[in-house]
Amino acid sequence: MAKEAFTAQASVQAAGEIPHIGVGMLGYAFMGKAHSNAFKKIPYLIYPPPAIPDLVAICGRNEQATAEAARRYGYATYYTDWREMIKDKRIQLFDNGTPPNAHADPCIAAAKEGMHILCEKPLARNGDEARRIRDEVAKTGVKHMVGFNYRFVPAIRQMRDLIRSGALGRIYHYRAIYLQEWVMPHYNLPKIWRLDKEIAGNGVLGCLGSHIIDLGRFLIGEIKSVGAITRTFVTERPLPDGSGMAKVDVDDAFASIVEFENGAIGTIEATRFGAGRKNHQVIEINGEKGSVRFELERLNELQVFWVDEEPKETQGFHNVLVTEAYHPWISNWWPHGHIIGWEHTFVHEITHLLDCIVNNKDVAPDGATLEDGYRACVIGDAVRKAAGAHRMIDIEY
Repeated sequence: MAKEAFTAQASVQAAGEIPHIGVGMLGYAFMGKAHSNAFKKIPYLIYPPPAIPDLVAICGRNEQATAEAARRYGYATYYTDWREMIKDKRIQLFDNGTPPNAHADPCIAAAKEGMHILCEKPLARNGDEARRIRDEVAKTGVKHMVGFNYRFVPAIRQMRDLIRSGALGRIYHYRAIYLQEWVMPHYNLPKIWRLDKEIAGNGVLGCLGSHIIDLGRFLIGEIKSVGAITRTFVTERPLPDGSGMAKVDVDDAFASIVEFENGAIGTIEATRFGAGRKNHQVIEINGEKGSVRFELERLNELQVFWVDEEPKETQGFHNVLVTEAYHPWISNWWPHGHIIGWEHTFVHEITHLLDCIVNNKDVAPDGATLEDGYRACVIGDAVRKAAGAHRMIDIEY
């Protein structure tokens, strides 16, 4: 008998009064927009929601831009100093969508005010800084999550379910690439913050690499050791104000081989010099009983191959459309075949955190905690060290 394809959302009813959680958003740009969009969708698309997010305040350094962001996204007020925002007693959830150099002090201070923490990835510029965030926030007892949103792609979650069920048998390989092109010479980019070690900590290793490092741990298990090579292809860029040239001190690309504790081996590669590649993330996992493959630019699909499939004449990779109500998270959305997008991963991610806050659940293992963010940073440090030493480096937490 076929499983139910989709649910009739019109018949869903809340079982009682829905709690409200006040949100303070630090940062109004890329991630501020993505998170604000998710907060606004949760009350009516994830129904009944675990909590209704109240957009209390947004914070940024530029007053004009921050005021406009508050009006655009629907925040009740705005601040230009995060120290003032965390004094606002209406806020229970502090969302940090800023660059990595602004993660530590605001997150720690907000947690000490009793606010739950959602912090964008990478958690910090390096492992030591990430450890400080993890340790200080842990002392407060608040819930915390790092924004590894690809954990909340339904097809990725389905991939993980297949692995954990044993359907793929012993896992042999994890292959992950994440390719973009937007810092190539023909874009004529100045030295923006993502190309500045003091702000970002890393280049593509933190920006894109942290995602597929985290997915390796999420899907396969702990990483035991790494070897790597890194490159900076454009070593000087104009300063943003046009006053001269500056050295680029972060990586443009890296390629790494990894050994997992369970014996699987992997390759992890990322670049922002992949001509023609816009947001090309591919994950392939090979096991003794089959393989699975995921492409982010086709995020509603999962390619599956089974070793024992019959008849052999038609054996091969099959494309599964992950849009059925029995697939992870999909029952909240549309009838089967009606696809979702990248922005919906943030809806899932934040819904999970709200559920953990309201119902005192553990954020892990489905969501990434500050521990997961810390471990991704430690592995990133090891990748840099391995590239410099030209040898394998053991992971030590």
